[in-house]
Amino acid sequence: MPIRKTKRDEKGIALVTAILACVILFALAMLVIHLSTGDLRVSAKLSGEKKAAIAAEAGIHRLIQNLDPQNLAAAVGTKIPVDAQTDPNAVYSISTPGNPSVGPTFVPMTGYSIGGGQSWGYRVYEATVTGEHLSFNTKVAIDIGVGYGPVEITTMSR
Repeated sequence: MPIRKTKRDEKGIALVTAILACVILFALAMLVIHLSTGDLRVSAKLSGEKKAAIAAEAGIHRLIQNLDPQNLAAAVGTKIPVDAQTDPNAVYSISTPGNPSVGPTFVPMTGYSIGGGQSWGYRVYEATVTGEHLSFNTKVAIDIGVGYGPVEITTMSR
């Protein structure tokens, strides 16, 4: 059998080819890892935003329960936990209710009048409720309008 001799130019081509193949496989593996961790980050962010929205909803319920026009500061709170035992990182904050920046201050109630020309309706307040989830570092702010009533909205005084 004849023995084939290699030329000097061909020496090391197998090593270069093997290194090039390893580099390509390494780049492909890094791409897969990057895409996988990106999906995990996105899903964690979505989960945190949902928990923050639930905390904001709990804050809205508290605002509606505690709204007192004589003491608007009673409805205000900062970083109040939704459920301190189950998830202490889900908190909400309520700003001080005030006059609406847009729209009417009073909304009349149709068919809710008493003799003597009195008109009744709702007094409208505006507040911002912010839900947060501290471990996911997410925040959801909701501007809401709350009606308090029925209250007399005519200019007549009693």
